[in-house]
Amino acid sequence: MISEQIMRRAFELAERGRGAVEPNPLVGAVLVRDGRIVGEGWHEKFGHAHAEINALAQAGELARGATCYVTLEPCCHHGKTPPCTEALIKAGIARVVAAMPDPFPEVAGQGAAQLRAADIAVEVGLCESEARRQNAPYLMLVNRGRPWVHAKWAMTLDGKIATKTGESKWISNEAARRRVHELRGRMDAVVVGIGTVLADDPLLTARPPGPRTPFRMVLDSLGRLPLSSRLVQTARETPTLVAASTAASEAALGLLHSAGCEVLTLTPERDGRPSVPALLSWMGQKRWTNLLVEGGAQALGAFLDAALIDEAHVFVAPKLFGGAAAPSPIGGQGRATLVDAWQGIDWQVENLDGDAYLHGLSTQSLRKCQRDSNPISNRAPL
Repeated sequence: MISEQIMRRAFELAERGRGAVEPNPLVGAVLVRDGRIVGEGWHEKFGHAHAEINALAQAGELARGATCYVTLEPCCHHGKTPPCTEALIKAGIARVVAAMPDPFPEVAGQGAAQLRAADIAVEVGLCESEARRQNAPYLMLVNRGRPWVHAKWAMTLDGKIATKTGESKWISNEAARRRVHELRGRMDAVVVGIGTVLADDPLLTARPPGPRTPFRMVLDSLGRLPLSSRLVQTARETPTLVAASTAASEAALGLLHSAGCEVLTLTPERDGRPSVPALLSWMGQKRWTNLLVEGGAQALGAFLDAALIDEAHVFVAPKLFGGAAAPSPIGGQGRATLVDAWQGIDWQVENLDGDAYLHGLSTQSLRKCQRDSNPISNRAPL
């Protein structure tokens, strides 16, 4: 069997854990002995067994003398589970091929060193670019101390998110909206601006529920979120947070807190809006890994202006609204020159019952994940 094919099978397995394992990384493992696969596994849920352990359990005695292909350097520390390196050594694995080193401070090359000290051959770097792409959110959290930011919007062919009178329901079709719910179900938080709440009164839940229950967050400088809104009315059932600025009324924020909302007060930017970098830093301290920014234009513009959009999910409906007054997806200050434009890479295009779904990564963000090697060291063991 070709090594690259085996590693790509490990990537496929790892992908099954997306949304369930964070803040841990996605990891898949394949055990090969005498040219055939004898065991497979992936990290299925945070706090549960890691990929290597699951693959070893499937292989049983056939693991002795086998090669373990794994998408990330095996862990060598006690976190929620015992070290995978010890299990590999005990099982008699002869060789480990890891796609990339684990930048987590308690591993960071030590896992590979421990295996080599036990006379296990270790190779690191097979399909490393694919591995870093798959675990970009994990790498962003470990290396930069913030979550990976997904930006989502639905628009017409002429780039409008509403008509000139403000009508926006529904631009996208039912299939596209189902995909949005799937996205929500694997996020740690979903963010909208107060303008979107006042205009649409969204619920922002994943329906049906996904592997995660995301925090619903509102960028609300002055604490204007209505107590009658669906977000506030369901705040005791689904976690809801209001990110306000220091200019907000203490009385207004107190009422929101009494209604069940969590309130976070941030120092405002020059435009009076809550600081996006400060908000992401706060999320990083909570070890949140994925954030979905759903709009509206001012919220998306704030993230673009701060150069903090890592991935774009764009739903394009085959409609034309026209009108100079009809809003476009991203507001804010914008970029002044072409060279400063947000650039995407690895684009995928999917037909969702007639709507187009475009999905791609920020070139700059992906480059950071490919080259970063200075992890933040004050993280709790995973």
